[in-house]
Amino acid sequence: MHPSPLFSSQRRRQFVAGGLGLLAAPFVRAQASAGSVRLVVPFTPGTGIDLIARLVAPQLAERLKRPFFVDNKAGASGNIGTQEVARAAPDGNTLLVTVSTLVMAPALYPKLGFDPLTDLAPVSLTSRGQLLLVAGPTAKVDSLSGLIAYAKSHPGELNYGSPGAGTPHHLAMELLKNRARISLTHISYRGTAPAVTDLLGGQIDVMFLPIHVALQHVKTGKLRALAISSDQPSPLLPQVPPLRTLNLGDLNVDMWYGVLAPGGTPRAIIEPLNKELREILAKPAIASAFEVQGMTPESSTSEAFKQLMTADAKRWGDLIKAQGITAE
Repeated sequence: MHPSPLFSSQRRRQFVAGGLGLLAAPFVRAQASAGSVRLVVPFTPGTGIDLIARLVAPQLAERLKRPFFVDNKAGASGNIGTQEVARAAPDGNTLLVTVSTLVMAPALYPKLGFDPLTDLAPVSLTSRGQLLLVAGPTAKVDSLSGLIAYAKSHPGELNYGSPGAGTPHHLAMELLKNRARISLTHISYRGTAPAVTDLLGGQIDVMFLPIHVALQHVKTGKLRALAISSDQPSPLLPQVPPLRTLNLGDLNVDMWYGVLAPGGTPRAIIEPLNKELREILAKPAIASAFEVQGMTPESSTSEAFKQLMTADAKRWGDLIKAQGITAE
């Protein structure tokens, strides 16, 4: 799906400078005659992040009386599109729709070129997505406690896959390794599909997968579900224990998704967007659409989103340093 010619021709139309100081209600009226808003997705079409953007874009357009369109700017693990937003004018015409890998990037890429905590302004969370820890059909483990016990008695023998170095799937396992003091060998793939193929074929033992990707294979018995990333069991697999049952501290590795603006964007622009997103995300139809992708809608204040980003940047930064992880 691509932006229409109308949207494309309006990408560079700018919001009048005088509108930046307006309060929330006048802002909405002023924006009605402004150009279109670009929702930059720093990943390819068809991803969960892309789905979020394409669901909220028409809703925001209807509510704020101006066009919103999705612009996929994939590359460098999301860093290319993200940097473009970080360098954009703070006028409400360019927004970022992204995932929690955003705050992992500075520790993984020392020459990143932007700081997500200062060069971007949080607008609102949109959703959370759960990861499921699963074992392949030939793995010598059948439970979470069994995985920990086997890994401790056979250091480095078990291997695990990920869609690539520095992905949430990779860092989730590294966090578990760090907290449980176990050793597993990382096998990095170029994407989720080949990793799942090898997991099903017995070439790798365990892996964290988005719940909607793993669920079909768990239900058919091809994969064994060992644990869920959330603090509470999933209604989809209520018998699968959360990682926190290991009592090793905070092991919640859910992915969060959200909308951000360029750093320095005025509150008068952020607050109306936050309000509309909150109401959009409360719609049952949005919840149903998100569920297909293994996500649960969740809104937030911009301040709470900022706090989450700051805490996660430290958490993952400390882990990346402790485990000696690189994105290469």
